[in-house]
Amino acid sequence: MSIVRSVIFVAVVALLALTPAARVAIEAAQHAGHDGAKTSSAFVELVRQATELFRDVNNVPPGYGAALGCVSGPDRGAMGVHFVNGELVGNDTLDATRPEALIYEFKDGVARLVGVEFIMLADVWHQTHAPNDPPILEGQLLHFVDSPNRFGLPAFYELHVWAWRDNPNGAFVDWNTRVSCEGQ
Repeated sequence: MSIVRSVIFVAVVALLALTPAARVAIEAAQHAGHDGAKTSSAFVELVRQATELFRDVNNVPPGYGAALGCVSGPDRGAMGVHFVNGELVGNDTLDATRPEALIYEFKDGVARLVGVEFIMLADVWHQTHAPNDPPILEGQLLHFVDSPNRFGLPAFYELHVWAWRDNPNGAFVDWNTRVSCEGQ
C-alpha cells in the first residue's frame, strides 16, 4: 500500500508542479502579438515598443541605412533587408531599445518591419570583457559569427529579435521561414 501512496503522491506533486507552467503556456498561446507575432517575451515586447514608429520605413531614424540587400537563408527562410546604424555597431553598448539594425521585408511594393538585430563587434566587446564572456542582452546570449563570413565583416556577436513577424523556429533564431526575399 505504501508504494501506491508514493505513486499517488508523486503524481499529485507532478500535477501541481505542472499547473503554473501549463497556465503560462496557455496564456502565451492565447497572447496574439502584432502582425501575427505570438510571444509573451518581455524582451520582444520591449523591442516592439521601441520600434513601433519605425514600422513605416519612411520613419527610419537618422543614422540607419540599407546594407547588403535582402539576406536570404542558406536552406530556407530569410532575414530581409537590414537598415544598419554604423555608429551603434561601432560602440561598446547594447541597448534593447536601440537596435543596431532594423529589418524590413519588401513585398508588393510595401516595406514591413519584421524584426531587429543587435550587433556587437567582437574586438570592441573584448576590450572590456574576457574572451569567454559573450554579450547577453535581456537574458539572451548573442551568437558569435567568426571572420571571414558571408557578410565580409570582422568577427561579431549578433541577436535577431523577430518582434513584428512570428518565426516558427523561435523569436531569437537567425533565419525566419516566414520572411522572403522574393520580389526584391
